[in-house]
Amino acid sequence: MRREEAIASGLLWAGLVRTAPGASSGWHHHGNHETAIYVAAGRLLLESGPAGAETISALAGDFVHVPAWMIHRETNDGEEESQLVVVRAGSGPTTLNVEGPAPSA
Repeated sequence: MRREEAIASGLLWAGLVRTAPGASSGWHHHGNHETAIYVAAGRLLLESGPAGAETISALAGDFVHVPAWMIHRETNDGEEESQLVVVRAGSGPTTLNVEGPAPSA
């Protein structure tokens, strides 16, 4: 994933995230930040919840909301580079890596 920062000011971060086909982020959360993602091109698969079993699939033109503290990972499950416009609002570190999601009950 390649993050291109556009704005970083106080409580706001915005930028473009480009992801190669088949690539995934590690498991992480954004602390106190809420995140809005607009899929400008390509595809996004967002995994979260116990054992990562909750998924959201988004295509170009879709918006996705990621609540503060939600452990998740993003994958480009398409055949072309994805381009995501990402906006985060909150305080503290914007990305905190973790081992993985909580196990299923």
